Amino acid sequence: MRRQVLCVISVLCLRSAIAQVTYSIPEEMAKGSLVGSIAQDLGLDVRRLRLGNAHVYSGDSREYIELNNDRGVLLIRERIDREALCGDTTPCAVHFQIVLENPMEFYSVTVEITDINDNAPTFEKNEIKFVISESTLVGAKFDLERAADSDVGTNTLQSYVLKPSDNFLLKLHSQADGTKNVEMVLQKPLDRERTEFISLVLTAVDGGEPQMSGTMQISITVLDANDNAPVFTQKIYKGTVAENAAKGTTVTTVSASDADQGLNGKIHYSITNTLDDVRHMFEVNEDSGEVRLIGRLDYEKKRHFQISVRARDNGGLTDSCKVIVDVVDINDNEPTIKIMSKSTVISESANPNTVVTMINIQDPDSGENGKVHCFIDDNIPFLLKSTSNNFYSLVTDSDLDRERASEYNITVTCSDEGVPSLSSSVTLTLQISDVNDNAPVFESSSYEAYIVENNTPGLSIFTVKARDADWNQNARVSYLLEDSSVNGVPVSSYVSVSADSGVIHAVRSFDYEQIKDFQFRVKAQDGGSPPLSSNVTVKVLIQDQNDNPPQVLYPVQTGGSLVAEMVPRSADVGYLVTKVVAVDVDSGQNAWLSYKLQRATDRALFEVGSQNGEIRTIRQVTDKDAVKQRLTVIVEDNGQPSRSATVVVNVAVADSFPEVLSEFTDFTHDKEYNDNLTFYLVLALAVVSFLFITCLVVIISVKIYRWRQSRVLYHSNLPVIPYYPPRYSDTLGTGTLQHVYNYEVCRTTDSRKSDCKFGRAGSQNVLIMEPSSTGTMQRMQSEKSILDEPDSPLEQKPPNNDWRFTQGPRPGPSGATGGPEVAMGTGPWPQPPTEAEQLQALMAAANEVSEATATLGPGTMGLSTRYSPQFTLQHVPDYRQNVYIPGSTATLTSNPQQQQATAQQAAQQALPPPQMSAQPEPPKAAQTPASKKKSTKKEKK
Repeated sequence: MRRQVLCVISVLCLRSAIAQVTYSIPEEMAKGSLVGSIAQDLGLDVRRLRLGNAHVYSGDSREYIELNNDRGVLLIRERIDREALCGDTTPCAVHFQIVLENPMEFYSVTVEITDINDNAPTFEKNEIKFVISESTLVGAKFDLERAADSDVGTNTLQSYVLKPSDNFLLKLHSQADGTKNVEMVLQKPLDRERTEFISLVLTAVDGGEPQMSGTMQISITVLDANDNAPVFTQKIYKGTVAENAAKGTTVTTVSASDADQGLNGKIHYSITNTLDDVRHMFEVNEDSGEVRLIGRLDYEKKRHFQISVRARDNGGLTDSCKVIVDVVDINDNEPTIKIMSKSTVISESANPNTVVTMINIQDPDSGENGKVHCFIDDNIPFLLKSTSNNFYSLVTDSDLDRERASEYNITVTCSDEGVPSLSSSVTLTLQISDVNDNAPVFESSSYEAYIVENNTPGLSIFTVKARDADWNQNARVSYLLEDSSVNGVPVSSYVSVSADSGVIHAVRSFDYEQIKDFQFRVKAQDGGSPPLSSNVTVKVLIQDQNDNPPQVLYPVQTGGSLVAEMVPRSADVGYLVTKVVAVDVDSGQNAWLSYKLQRATDRALFEVGSQNGEIRTIRQVTDKDAVKQRLTVIVEDNGQPSRSATVVVNVAVADSFPEVLSEFTDFTHDKEYNDNLTFYLVLALAVVSFLFITCLVVIISVKIYRWRQSRVLYHSNLPVIPYYPPRYSDTLGTGTLQHVYNYEVCRTTDSRKSDCKFGRAGSQNVLIMEPSSTGTMQRMQSEKSILDEPDSPLEQKPPNNDWRFTQGPRPGPSGATGGPEVAMGTGPWPQPPTEAEQLQALMAAANEVSEATATLGPGTMGLSTRYSPQFTLQHVPDYRQNVYIPGSTATLTSNPQQQQATAQQAAQQALPPPQMSAQPEPPKAAQTPASKKKSTKKEKK
């Protein structure tokens, strides 16, 4: 068997080479037989076939040829029967494509199937019978059934042989379609009386190698009579029928005539086609010759039919004709879309013109009905390109963005040009894979968060939120606190941020009086590689809370002495007695203060300004008014809940000191209270000191023991135990000691029940009186030291460092630099007194005291006059302490001269040295809100 191979290669361009290769092979080759070396014929490397996942695409469900990627050859996958594949169609060929990927390429291959002589001529019937009248004339023709041979060319039917040939001669007639009609011609008259039955053998022979043949038996019965055969009116009839014509449609009508009469002239029509499917598609009316459609036509399967019709009379005489039927195409097939290769996922970073899918379009209709156009939607970033006849590629038309569209359902629609047009569509689902090309975006450009002071550490303040348009890990946002500082302190010691939720927590408890607001930056970072980030500024505003009660600055509440404001009996209505000055370190309405008169000896005499705290008379002072007036003023802020402070103001209604002394003598109970308080304070101090010394001894013992053990085992040194003095207090990390305030006490002569203190700050008309005392100077100093402890309930809290007096008038009563009889006013504070003025004041006080002592006797109260110096910004008064002029321990007698000398001696002792008196008091250290609540400790002098 000889195999012929014909290769024709043509190259086109579609981003890849497209070639046409043609092979020729005989039919019936064994499975696995070699068709051709496709890699060599296409000029491809075998590795390209393997790496490109080369495969055969046949376009239908049956593949006769397979590709061996390892060898680069085409092999027979299934035995090919040319007759079953193509029938009588020539040439017969199998068409398919070789498809490669990465990059995508395809090549068209045509394999022509040549015929071999594998089919012998056959007849439809093994025997045929004729009834021939003896009167039949010589030359009468009798049509014989043709043999059929599925082979083509020289392998098909070539000739017939009839044996024996005594009476009949075989004659062949070639037709226009290449077939041959077989006729048996009478060459010698029949004689029924001699031969009633004649048996002949018809042999059909093909031209193949080896030659093959088929036979049919002819039986002839000789009758007498009919000597005229039917004759058709025409030899060829033509008809057309649409492929969608209904069953029973008449195609054409054939007609034949017979010159005989009677039964010998009656004609019967029949179809003589044998091997094809004409009998299943058409029928002829036996009597009328009408040819009708009985089957379902399909133009795509068969477009032409040739029907052989025979007319036969009762005598057995026949005639034949041809009916040619053309099938008209109808647009009854919609285009078929087949996916050759496709991608289901593509990156959003893919470049334009990236091939996504390759498709093949098929429409079996003909003409305009078979012309197909394909298209996709216009609003997607893809383009459908026609690469060659009936082949399309789907490519990207622009940049992709997964955040705008993460998935595309691409519908490919194909329509033909028939009327009406038919179309089909297929939907391709394409996923867009994510690329980290979007940074997190906060919901706001900046944030403000509010938190009330005195919060609990760990409290949630605020939540920042950022969104990332990417997907999965690229959209997973983490929150970080950027490094920064607030007042020199890392911001991480103020707040923290949750990495997952963005919740901002307070690390510490905030104090509005220390810090009112601060800001920091939070960074949002996604989980991509590399990560993208953005940041935002968060400002935290501390809201004030009413956590500080008002602090009374004036009048100063002393621990053991009585302070009184003097009001002359000549005072008119609205006379300014004094002014209660208070501050509140809170802010807003929490610092709005109001003043109320809680209790008073005579409510009809005094009133307090609710806004300014000024105590004024509301009527004329009369002689009937008591000298001793005690007012209790409550100061409240406007917070919720409100906080308050109470101050006691003692007012002396009198024109002279002796008149005051007669009323301020009955205060023995205060001294008893102070004695009891002193006892308890001393007892508490002793217990605390004992416990402290005990603990200190135990700690030192343990440290020494451990030090010895560690020295033996590890030869280590003794750890250093820091020691701080008892009065040491570290304020805001400065490591300085608190201020030490000095107190000096002076006593009146020969009075064991009264004690007088002279203060440096206050009003000119303020009396400071000490209840009667029976102790010595040393005892009084010790009592004073105990009362000066910071835990004393009579001690006034220090003011906020924001409170400062201006250069203007000082709040509270003020007057001239004269004696105690000078009326009160609102003028500026006088200049500090000189040594001579202080000496004169002491002498005057001593004279009045001696006169009062001589008149009243023991038990009277010592009086002293406070001076109100003119303060500037460099001489700001400190209301946390009372500085008294040093007194004298000399004992006065009833002799006026002796009393005067004693007073002069006391004055000389009380006055400071000349170089000290002229030196101004140094300004107090500014306090911070962190230390404003600490009690000021005083040190004994």
